[in-house]
Amino acid sequence: MELTKFTDLGLRVMMRLTVLEEGESLTTQAVAEQVAVSYAHATKVVARLQALGVVETRRGRAGGLWITEQGRAMSIGALVRALEGADEVITCEGDNPCPLRHSCRLRGVLRQAQEAFFATLDPFTIGDLTAPPTGPVLLTLGTRSQA
Repeated sequence: MELTKFTDLGLRVMMRLTVLEEGESLTTQAVAEQVAVSYAHATKVVARLQALGVVETRRGRAGGLWITEQGRAMSIGALVRALEGADEVITCEGDNPCPLRHSCRLRGVLRQAQEAFFATLDPFTIGDLTAPPTGPVLLTLGTRSQA
């Protein structure tokens, strides 16, 4: 299964925010630069993460974004499900519907495979993904461009 770029970016943003020190925050611009994506794309992802309650944002001079306790505790499987949505792996309807759509077993098998993929992610949290050696590398992302 392939994740959307939106979900990939959401996970990278969450990982970067997880390694912030207590009381520290980053701007969306800084996170976008550090994870090598456009500011516009990062803004959309941050807005979705905020709507999910896993990231908090504040505007203004003392503004920024940071991960919430809910974000720290949420399983990767639940986060990926929320970012990916509940779309079917394949679509049998639409402009050119599949002639087998009423008797085909493929859609059910692929749906099971998709759920198995998510279930594999369920035991892990963002903190698990940022344990060494990843966490220390995430901390250097902001300093690489300045060196």
